Amino acid sequence: MRGKNFFDNLARKVGGKTPSTTVGRRAQRALLAERSIREVLELAVRVGETMLALGASATDVTDAIRRTTKAFGVDCQIDLTFTSILVVHDGVNDGAGISLLRVVNSRLPDYDRLTRVMELSREIAADPNDIDVAETIDDPAKLEEALNQLESFHQRLDEILVAPQRFRRSMVTLWLALMAGGVGFLLGGGPLVCLLSAATTVVVDLVLQALGRWGLPAFFLQIAGAAIATGVAVGLLAALPVLPVEFAALPPALVVASGLVVLLAGMSFVGAADDAINGFPITAMGRLLEVVLLTLGLIVGIAIVLDVARGLGIDLRLVERSVQPWPSAVQVIGAAIAAAAWALASYATMRTAFVVMIFGGIAYLGYDVLVTAGTEPLVATAVPALIIGILGEGLSRKLHIPATITTVCGTVPLLPGLAIYQGMLDITSSDTSDDGVLRLVQAGSIGIGIAGGVTLGRFLARQFRTRRRRRTATPEAMVMSKRQFRGTASAGPETRALYMIPDEVAVGLETGMLRIVSVDEVVDAGQADVGAAAPPTPLHPNVALKRGDLNARGE
Repeated sequence: MRGKNFFDNLARKVGGKTPSTTVGRRAQRALLAERSIREVLELAVRVGETMLALGASATDVTDAIRRTTKAFGVDCQIDLTFTSILVVHDGVNDGAGISLLRVVNSRLPDYDRLTRVMELSREIAADPNDIDVAETIDDPAKLEEALNQLESFHQRLDEILVAPQRFRRSMVTLWLALMAGGVGFLLGGGPLVCLLSAATTVVVDLVLQALGRWGLPAFFLQIAGAAIATGVAVGLLAALPVLPVEFAALPPALVVASGLVVLLAGMSFVGAADDAINGFPITAMGRLLEVVLLTLGLIVGIAIVLDVARGLGIDLRLVERSVQPWPSAVQVIGAAIAAAAWALASYATMRTAFVVMIFGGIAYLGYDVLVTAGTEPLVATAVPALIIGILGEGLSRKLHIPATITTVCGTVPLLPGLAIYQGMLDITSSDTSDDGVLRLVQAGSIGIGIAGGVTLGRFLARQFRTRRRRRTATPEAMVMSKRQFRGTASAGPETRALYMIPDEVAVGLETGMLRIVSVDEVVDAGQADVGAAAPPTPLHPNVALKRGDLNARGE
């Protein structure tokens, strides 16, 4: 034992110390950069995941992620599909690239939360106190400040996600019943039709809730919902001979159609078209496949019940409108009620529901005018959808309501619930099966017209807003971009004259501390001191401009 202690003491005495020169250790710059960049990407991908799960389009989700990362000077690549989000940063000089993947496991519209998350995304992008990640590489104090800032945004997002929903689930059932009643008025039904439609929708929703708790897939839920609505209509047909009401006063077809519109409203027709047109084919195909499957579920549910009814010898009859349809003004009110009720059923605020009510009334009024003028159903639905798309996108910033909400809810009165039921009724009849196929094709074309009209309207509104901004751009408005200007540039008199750079903006150029919005004719940092003969050099979209000390605010 003594010999062992002797050799241990000897080893300690003759042993060397830790080398003063480090070899093979990871650079501190890389550690700092990776940590701060990862935190930025984590915040951005959480915002995107939440928006996608709550019903936002792929375009809105991508824009929100890019705004969030640009706010902190981080460039990234975004790959978004129907069920996942991948955000990748290529890395800095001292570190490897960083990637984050989030899978969206569930999608349930919640328009109140969606509005608040999108507002948070815009606040992050517009916050003048955001810290550039590049400033944290050599400054631990800046890193700590940036991490605290990111943590505060994470906490605000957590508060939004854990906040109680605006309504209890029983209230959602009542809103859906109100929606079905509004659709009944819209289709020309009387008070009895509206009451029966509302009661049927309550039964359908309660049954679907019970089946949903068992984990039944959405396809079979659609079959069950359509079967219940059609079963009520068949039972009504069988009981009409003993009821003290006439067939025209209580047409079962309108009861079915009202229930189908409620089931159709949850489908992402508009979202699928928007994603396809805006360059997200994989996401669009995912949404489209979901829409097709859910629509097939409705068709299967209707077909099963109608086939059983014919086998039992029940006389299936159809009237498209009641004998004494409501005036157009009453139908417009019904459309407005249906649109607002769907917004409330998706947990929108009362203020949002009021705006959606106006949009729904405008949509059906336009449809009614065009149909009265003899326009084809496809055009009669596409044109009002186009108007709703323009209004929804154009007023979204002023109203602080995402265009996704106003366009999806505002076009609910245009959904082809009656056309689908008519088609299935004809198909189950051997004499008019060809007519039924044509009706279903017409219903599909109406859905495409709604989606295409809304998407085109939103695109036109965005283009108009962008052009208007460029025409009215001021130095103060230019200063607020989240792109970053890296490096310094001298803006001499000749350069200022060539590029028409105001003096206050030139100060930012000279210090390399300028933030801008419009980059149409902004010179790159490496070419800012070119002579007067050189042409303007557009700024590459990936070039980031470093925000600075100018005390201007703008959008």
